[in-house]
Amino acid sequence: MYKDNQIDHIELKQREIYNELDTNKKGLLEKEAAEKLNKFGFNEITENKKSPLLKLLNYFWGPIPIMIETAAILSLIVHHYADFGIITALLFMNVIVGYWHDRKADHAIDMLKNKLALNARVLRDNNWKNVKARILVPGDIIRLRLGDIIPADVKLVEGEYLECDESALTGESIAAEKKLLDDAYSGAVVTRGEMTGVVTKTGMNTYFGKTAKLVDEANTKSHFEKAVIRIGNFLIVSAVILILLILIVSIFRHDNLMETLRFAMVLTVASIPVALPAILTITMAVGATNLAKKKAIVSKLSSIEELAGMDILCSDKTGTLTQNKLTVGKPKPVGSFTETDVFLYAALASRREDNDSIDNAVLNKAENDEELSDRLTKFKIKKFIPFDPVIKRTEAQIIDSDNNVITVSKGAPQVIEKLCSKNNKDKEELNRAIQTYAEMGYRIISAARKEENSDWQLAGLIPLFDPPREDAAETIKKANAMGVDVKMITGDNTAIAKQISKKLGIKSNIVDAGKLTSLNANELEELVETSDGFAQVFPEHKFSIVSTLQKLKHIVGMTGDGVNDAPALKKSDCGIAVAGATDAAKSAAAIVLTSPGISIIIDAIKESRKIFQRMTSYSIYRIAETVRVLLFLTLSILAFNFYPVTAVMIVLLALLNDAPIIAIATDNAKYSLKPERWNMHEVLGLGTMLGIAGVIFSFLIFYIGRDLLQLSAGVLQSFIFLKLAIAGHLTIFVARTRDHFWSNSPSRTLVLSAIATKILATVFAVYGWFISPIGWQLALFVWGYAIASFILTDFIKVFFYKHINSAKMITT
Repeated sequence: MYKDNQIDHIELKQREIYNELDTNKKGLLEKEAAEKLNKFGFNEITENKKSPLLKLLNYFWGPIPIMIETAAILSLIVHHYADFGIITALLFMNVIVGYWHDRKADHAIDMLKNKLALNARVLRDNNWKNVKARILVPGDIIRLRLGDIIPADVKLVEGEYLECDESALTGESIAAEKKLLDDAYSGAVVTRGEMTGVVTKTGMNTYFGKTAKLVDEANTKSHFEKAVIRIGNFLIVSAVILILLILIVSIFRHDNLMETLRFAMVLTVASIPVALPAILTITMAVGATNLAKKKAIVSKLSSIEELAGMDILCSDKTGTLTQNKLTVGKPKPVGSFTETDVFLYAALASRREDNDSIDNAVLNKAENDEELSDRLTKFKIKKFIPFDPVIKRTEAQIIDSDNNVITVSKGAPQVIEKLCSKNNKDKEELNRAIQTYAEMGYRIISAARKEENSDWQLAGLIPLFDPPREDAAETIKKANAMGVDVKMITGDNTAIAKQISKKLGIKSNIVDAGKLTSLNANELEELVETSDGFAQVFPEHKFSIVSTLQKLKHIVGMTGDGVNDAPALKKSDCGIAVAGATDAAKSAAAIVLTSPGISIIIDAIKESRKIFQRMTSYSIYRIAETVRVLLFLTLSILAFNFYPVTAVMIVLLALLNDAPIIAIATDNAKYSLKPERWNMHEVLGLGTMLGIAGVIFSFLIFYIGRDLLQLSAGVLQSFIFLKLAIAGHLTIFVARTRDHFWSNSPSRTLVLSAIATKILATVFAVYGWFISPIGWQLALFVWGYAIASFILTDFIKVFFYKHINSAKMITT
């Protein structure tokens, strides 16, 4: 308690603060806030973004651009000006494609950031309002409570205490305690307590210099990205080995060194998966944008891929599986207390500005009861201690009309029961009542009161019912059908958890989380894996459950909404903050839901599995193309001392391939009905098989052109070039499905891009643009041959999937 002279000092300091910031206890008027926003600007951090021009120029630097530039210079040296023009075109195309996709991904990420922007509870026009934190101004009165990320620098002017995690600012892991008139800083997370503060500094003027970042730009590589990069490295190494072999043989044959070097350089560029970074980025960004439209905001792009492999979802009950719309039931008073007394003390221990669901349910009931409403006006709140998940109750010190000081409290039954242990004569009867309520699916809170110099007295119990969401049972059924086991996690007792799980279609093996701490490692793993849910859960239990499941090689999703859920959300493979989550939970989560329930998670799983399919298609295609082109060229040069295509043809193939390859990012894909895991044996095996099939078909048309049709060298090269161009694009349609190519129609973009590039390749070959002309007759023969080989290859692929036992999946 503060002494009178301390109170005078505090009130004097408060007035000084208000005067200095040109505000008052009732907060700013909206008009005043608008004027200050004009003066101070938005409460946001100015990012030092690289200029678009520098970003563009950066694409001309790096291993791949340098190799293309070297090939262009070598073309100039040997006076192949047409080749120089085409190679330069390849360079600029790679730059433009990379830059365009980079800008598109940046735009998608910026959009996600805006959707995840911090909110603040601010007092304006003497009313508490929820506003975007970016419009806060010095002088705004804001409410800070458990789970909030402090949106600006503030001076604390009302309340008892706050505990803040300032590790993002100071590196100190121990929470800092804040009291009246202390400063609290932007970016810190409120871990305990509740206070009111007046904003002193915003934006770039804050102590931290920036607000807490809620979006991770996905710099961390996921399992998926690592796998694709490994494939890329495999292709690069293979390309370098085969090209070195070509160079060595050419030197022994005394071929023109400059020409050979230029050819090798161009072949290297064509073999390297240049489009890989662009496809990775744009595919993830497209997926994130699609999910944003469905009210799921992705804060870490790589989390989309983790969802594809998720096989267990640990789901919070309240607000996720249930509606979080509490209905107050008939109270059970104790001793001489009446039903009205129970509600009165519970209402006095509640506060509207905290926007707590239990507080709101109790206060709504009180305000709709004339007698209760009238009695509430006769009390004055002297001190209020908000709900704390550690002590699990609220407390208020009040003064009645006769100036008597009374303390009231409401909270978890076991906590209030312990508080009133000296006066609790009906413990067994109350426990039976609690059990009965629980079996009916009701949550229970208890209310108690205490007069000065006396012990606590239990007033009674209040049942609260939170009905299951209408879509929850169906969603759980769909999740199970997709290979995702949903485990319910709740702080309620076991009886309530079993009752709700029954209504939701979850099996009834619900475990009291208190048992987890008494088990050895093997017992813990067995219990966590075989259970259907956990009751009476504390934050440390959630973390332990997630960790244990991960040790058992499960990919685990976790839903949560509170600051105490943050460790488990961060620990899980894919943390999901549900609608209405605290800022701390949002910052720890990978995906933030903006509408209630978990049905959106099913959409997210489907989308992630589609992305997985697209990227698998790309990987198989890229392996097949590298094997097909590199192996065919290498064997042709070594065995027949003949270059089946020229350097400029290789450049043209690379140019023509880029468009349909990038279109894979938006292709139609079917989601799998089971979690996706990387099967590198299958990907490498199928890619290599398709590549070898392509080599066989390439040598066959080489034989037809050279020996049967007896084409001249230049025409034969154009003949083979057209076959490689058409067959290469058709390989995309083989690689994109496990069944026959017609089982799932491709996207319009993919079809149009493939048709356009095939027609363009045909025009180049028929009319001899930069290469020898072959005429329409030979071109139509190549088309028929390529389509026939495509259909045959597709049947080989289906055989591969149906009859070859894939090796055990390897999670990279």
